Formats: sequence, C-alpha cells, structure tokens
Amino acid sequence: MQRFVIALLGASAALAAPTASIKRATVSGAAEGFASGVTGGGAATAVTPTSTDELVSYLGDSEPRVIILNQEFDFTDSEGTTTAAGCSPWGTGSQCQTAINKDDWCTNYEPDAPKVSSITYNKAGVDGIVVASDKTIIGEGSKGVIKGKGLRMANGVKNIIIQNIHVTSINPEYVWGGDGITIDGADLIWIDHVKTSLIGRQHIVLGTESSGKVTISNSEIDGTTSWSAQCNAYHYWSVLFLGSDDQVTFKGNYIHNTSGRGPKVGGKTVLHAVNNYWGNIDPTGHAFEIDSGAYILAEGNTFDGVKTPVSTLEGKLYTGTDCSSALGRACVENNLTGSGDFTGTATDVLSSFSSKAAAADKDASGVPKSAGIGKI
Repeated sequence: MQRFVIALLGASAALAAPTASIKRATVSGAAEGFASGVTGGGAATAVTPTSTDELVSYLGDSEPRVIILNQEFDFTDSEGTTTAAGCSPWGTGSQCQTAINKDDWCTNYEPDAPKVSSITYNKAGVDGIVVASDKTIIGEGSKGVIKGKGLRMANGVKNIIIQNIHVTSINPEYVWGGDGITIDGADLIWIDHVKTSLIGRQHIVLGTESSGKVTISNSEIDGTTSWSAQCNAYHYWSVLFLGSDDQVTFKGNYIHNTSGRGPKVGGKTVLHAVNNYWGNIDPTGHAFEIDSGAYILAEGNTFDGVKTPVSTLEGKLYTGTDCSSALGRACVENNLTGSGDFTGTATDVLSSFSSKAAAADKDASGVPKSAGIGKI
C-alpha cells in the first residue's frame, strides 16, 4: 500500500509539473519611433492555430487577436500551381531569376528580353495572407514559420504587431512570384524580430498607398539565394518604401547577402534609418537607393565592407551630427568599415523626426547576433 501511495503521488506531481512550467509567447518590448503606441491584439485571449486554414481565419477576421505561432505553416502547395509565360531579362543561366509576365510586365518593360514560354509556380505565393486590424502575430522560440506565402496589410487596416516569425520560400526562382511582407494603405504597424528569406520579389514592401506610421526593428533581411536578378546568389529585391505619405522607423535590422534596394526609398517617405547593419553586400551592388521625394535621417548605422552604401541620391539625406535643435540630442555618426562614401547634408529633413525619433546607439556591431527570429 505504501508503495502504491508513493507511486500515485509521483504520477500526480509529474502530471502537474508541465502545467506549471508552460509559458506562452508574449510581446517583448515596445515599438520605438513612428509606430510607438501600437497595441495589436492587446489583451485578447491568445489563440494558437493548428492549420493553414485556421491561421488565415484568425488573421483576417474582425476580432482583436493575439495569435501564437508554434509550428511551421506551409502554404506552398495549398493553392496548386499555375503555368504562364515570362522572360529572362537578366540572363538565362541557372542562377538567374526569371520574370513572370505579371500584368504584361515583360511585354511592357522588357520587350527585348529572351522569352520564356512556360513558367510553373505556386499560386499561393503571389498574394499574401490578408491581415486585419488589431492583430498581434507572435512566434514561440524559433518555431513560428510561414512558408510559401507572405503577409499583406492594406485597405485601411491598422494597429498590427508582427514579432518573432520567419517568412520564407515564396517562389524564389521567379520575380513577381510574391512578396514577404506587404503594407499598402495601412497605419500603425510594428514588425520586430522577423526574418525573411528566399522571396521571389520584395522581402518587405510599402506600396504606393499611404502606409502611415511603421516601425521595422531587429529584423533580418537574408538575401541568400540560388536565383537572383544579378545571377550571383545575392538577392536584389530587398526592401522597398514607396508610399505616398509614409513615416518609417527602420532600426536595428541586419541586411545581408543582397545586391540592391536595401532599402529603395521614394514616393513621399520619411525614413529614420538607425543602428542597422549592412554586411556581405554584393561588391557590384549597393545598399540604399534614394529617389526623389524621400526624406532620410541616417545615424548609428554600420556598413561593413559595402563598396556602394548609396547608389542613387535624388531625395534628401542627412548623415551629420548637428541634430540638437530638432531632436534635443546629437545625431550619431555612421560607421563605414571598408566601405564607400555615405554622406548627406540635407538638414531640413530633421524637422520630420522631432517627435518620433528613436534612440540611437554608437555601436551597431551586435546587430547580426540580435536581429531576426529566436533572438528575444
């Protein structure tokens, strides 16, 4: 009898122990800069989807949601494949991306490129999962992976947090095969500790509609690929900010193995680029492209062996340290190690940041180890 009681007590303790140790993923930290104050799903009871259909339903419904991702959600084959014509504007080698003739892109913009009669790709990647307002999407550890399909926030949605997930494998062979994260006509969006990899087109894109206030922080843009527009394993289509009235804080991000658009900034975008780290950038490529209409304050960034930190400078860029009148502090110098020139003297951009400037550190060398999924 005594042995039976001891065994029973031991079994009860074993059953109780896991319950006591369970810790659900919760939002870590708070958004800095332009998206400060974002709450996402707030105090809503957390839900944990177990299928791709359930994930889509939670992301797109009208309820405030805290959505926990604790597994990989593979959309690759969820909508079947389609076959279409295309072209090869950048070459026909095995490492070259091919372009799908989406909206007659090949016909209108690359009429002289070699034609490709048949491209078969996964339909799921072309359009991202619709994310509605008041959502928090957060991964547990390194388990929150969305494969084969991106996320899309558009048509006036707002107040969304995306943290600690990995978006990957969206038709990487094909330009126009799909984007990783799209914001186009949204507001108050925080993307944090997110990794993107193996994307056909843009890893992160803010489209031409106003995207309001956005913070992208502590994230990893991994351009490592077997297919690229430069045919050299460096992804070109990295980050694109083209909104008509966007305010973007881009802080603590790690951009690597890319050849361009890291980021490309235009439209009417106000961008605070602070404490980011660019490394292993294609020696024949570049980091920034700054088109007309862009207002950029860049401080505390590290360019490690980047031959061309900026290729085009048609917008306004300030990289100096005389910021006290606008920010109440000095701006932090950028660190250019074995890199080309990165200089901008447009002090008039400073007034755009006076109320929403994120803090800046002098040293961004730790960013490669702290950015991306599983780092919080």
